[in-house]
Amino acid sequence: MRILVAGYATEDSFADNVQSALIDMGHCVRTLGEVAHASFHSPWRRYLRKVQEEVLKRSVQPDEKKLLTVARDFKPDLILALTRDYSAETLVELKRISAPILVIWWGDTPANAKRWAFMDGEWDLVFLKDAVAVEKTRMVRGDVHVLHEAINPRWHKPIAAQRNEDLVVAGNYYQFRQLLVNKLISDGYSMSLYGPQPPAWSLSNILERHTGRYLMREEKSRVFGEGMACLNSFHYSEGNSLNCRAFEVAGAAGLQLIEHRPAIEQCFDPGKELLVFHSYEELLELIERATKAPAEMSRIRQAGAARALAEHTYHHRLQTILDHLK
Repeated sequence: MRILVAGYATEDSFADNVQSALIDMGHCVRTLGEVAHASFHSPWRRYLRKVQEEVLKRSVQPDEKKLLTVARDFKPDLILALTRDYSAETLVELKRISAPILVIWWGDTPANAKRWAFMDGEWDLVFLKDAVAVEKTRMVRGDVHVLHEAINPRWHKPIAAQRNEDLVVAGNYYQFRQLLVNKLISDGYSMSLYGPQPPAWSLSNILERHTGRYLMREEKSRVFGEGMACLNSFHYSEGNSLNCRAFEVAGAAGLQLIEHRPAIEQCFDPGKELLVFHSYEELLELIERATKAPAEMSRIRQAGAARALAEHTYHHRLQTILDHLK
C-alpha cells in the first residue's frame, strides 16, 4: 500500500518506528520528513509550536498544511495519524485529495486529547491503548479498538548485560514520578535519570541527578540493559494503559519494576517477565530481591525480551491495523 505516516520522523519517535516497520513489511511509505530529535524538540521550536497552536487554534496549523502538500503529491491509499489533533477542515481535505482511508493510532493517554482529536467522525478507524477508553468511546462512535504501544527490534533489543547497581528512570518528570524517585534517593538508592529536561519547579534531587540525556535507539537499550533495574511509573491520567517504556525495557532485556495496572497482564506474565509493585514497600522488597538473586533476575530479563519480540513489535501492531482494513 501507499501509506502516509502523518508525522515527522525524528530518531526513535512514534513516526520513525512506524515508518521503519511499514517499510520492512513491504509498503511504500512517506512521512512529513526527517528531522533531528535535538532540533525538533529544541526549546525555541517547542515555544514556536505552542505559540502557533494558541494563535492558530481555530485554523489549519503549519504541519497540517505540510501534511496536505505531501498528500497531494503522494496520493496515499492510507493515512496513518499518530497522536495528533487535526482540524476538521484538514481531515475533510485529506479525504478529498485521494479518498484515502484515515486511521488514527493514539499512543498517548486519551485524557490528553484536545479539541475533537480521535473523536472526529472523519476517522475510519481509531486505535487507543486504554480498554476503558475504548469501551467508553464506543458509546458514541464505532470502529474503535485497543492497540498497545510496541518495540522496534532494530534497536529495542538486548545489547548489554547488567554492569551497575543503578535504578534507571526514563521519561517525563511529573509530580508523582519525582516524589517516587526522591523517596528512593532519600533511602540511599543510586538513581540514573534520563529524558527531557525536568521542569524548573522540580525537586533539587531530580535536577542534580538528571543526566541531561534523552535516550534513543540502541543507546536506550544499552542503558536499560546495564542498569540493575528500570523503574516504570505512570501519570495519574494514564488510566489502565501502558507506556512505550513498558515494552522498550522488556525488549532491551532490562529488569523492569513496573507500577501495577491490570493492563500488564494482557501483555506480560508478572513475576516471570517483569516485576510489579502495588506499594512503595513492595517496590523496596523487589529491589532487595533483585540484588540478592541475579540468576533469577537474568531469567526474568530474557523472558521479557522474548515475549516482547514474539508479540509486541511495531510489525505486530501495524498488521493488526491492516487486518482491520480488510
